[in-house]
Amino acid sequence: MKSAKIPVNPWSDTIVALSTPPGVGALAVVRLSGPEAVGITQALFSKKNLAAQPGHTLHYGTLRDPSNDALLDEVVVALYRAPRSYTREDVVEISGHGSDFVVQQLLGALLRQGARLAEAGEFTKRAFLNGALDLAQAEAVADLIAADSALSHQVALNQLRGGFSDELRGLRAQLVKFAALLELELDFGEEDVEFADRTGLARLLAEVQGVVLGLLRSFELGNVIKNGITTVIAGRPNAGKSTLLNALLREERAIVSAIPGTTRDFIEDEVSLDGLRFRFVDTAGLRDNPADEVEAIGVQRTRQRIGQAALLLYLFDLTELTPAEVQADIAELTSSLPTLPVLAVGNKMDLSTAAQLAAFEELSEISIKLNFIAASQRLGLDALQESLLAQVRGAGLAGTGTATIVTNVRHARALETAAEYLAAVRQGLDVGRGTELLAADLRHALNSLGEITGEISSDDLLTSIFTQFCIGK
Repeated sequence: MKSAKIPVNPWSDTIVALSTPPGVGALAVVRLSGPEAVGITQALFSKKNLAAQPGHTLHYGTLRDPSNDALLDEVVVALYRAPRSYTREDVVEISGHGSDFVVQQLLGALLRQGARLAEAGEFTKRAFLNGALDLAQAEAVADLIAADSALSHQVALNQLRGGFSDELRGLRAQLVKFAALLELELDFGEEDVEFADRTGLARLLAEVQGVVLGLLRSFELGNVIKNGITTVIAGRPNAGKSTLLNALLREERAIVSAIPGTTRDFIEDEVSLDGLRFRFVDTAGLRDNPADEVEAIGVQRTRQRIGQAALLLYLFDLTELTPAEVQADIAELTSSLPTLPVLAVGNKMDLSTAAQLAAFEELSEISIKLNFIAASQRLGLDALQESLLAQVRGAGLAGTGTATIVTNVRHARALETAAEYLAAVRQGLDVGRGTELLAADLRHALNSLGEITGEISSDDLLTSIFTQFCIGK
């Protein structure tokens, strides 16, 4: 990992926190970091002299509370010596039994020896301030913990390893050279000399702009990977929407009834398909004359939810509707959402006639992406899942590999600002704007890129980022 160019912060206190989830379990890990981490642990650990042990070693023994010599637990103590640790400070990790009572007794004893309870994200914050991670990598730690699909894990891991940071550093390094030459011109302003080759600068700006805009475009994809693909299942009453949701989730999540209008509000849940997280939303059946006010509200919410969807799965009963009616329904639902991807799914294929299926197959060949299923029998679900994946990959997921993908809103906003200032510099070159204005816009662009990795940061920004972490990380 590349370190940010920030001086090591000489922390004077030692922090402690439970680093495993609270609750009863087989093991619990309590972590300390700071100059007295080893000494504080030693006060409870009498098996051997920890101060004489090298880093990256494990030591079995018992812990006793110095205040009353009460036996606390049998543990394994892991030692990490500065600067070869997560925080670049002395770090101790105590692995004991996962009892809430034991953990609280242990934390109390460590606090009485001089440790302080860690704040949210303080271990990772120290790692950043001590130069072990840059800010983008530090944020990737939280993303990696929260990753719940193969792709979100892959993207977070790539960022943690410094892939995104390396790309940004490369861009900034190229721009800094020209920025330095522009600043030099300002020092010789009265002599009217040019040190920076304007043609070369324009060529570099075009190249950097292309990379920044590419990263910005990847944010839409990154948002899908991080937060899931919201897929709204919509259609007329009794089309089988709830049955399909249950089949996709492989559990009875929604109430299924032959009575039209059973679903009055939307029900949603998630499932991972080939490493992608889909958030399926079962909605109230769409009809012009709802049976009562409650159903009418449900229909209204369905339309609102469709407006927030990344993908619309329009489900219809093959035995009830004609191809023309299906086309009309889809056109009406997407009239104000022309770019919303739509996948039409004909349900109850097991009850359909050959003529009905043939009519819809002809429609599929002409204008609509169509799948046939029998949700209650789980027929055609594998093909439907493949169609869902193909629909999303067609929107940009294919071939992601290890390419840099932006998943963080803060990063996207900083890239947007950088793109604006880079465009201003290019425009300034085109119209012959003065060196002072060019240099100012280029400085703003550099600062925006630097905010992502933490080369440019503020206390408020750091507080905002690290308070979103869990305690113990």
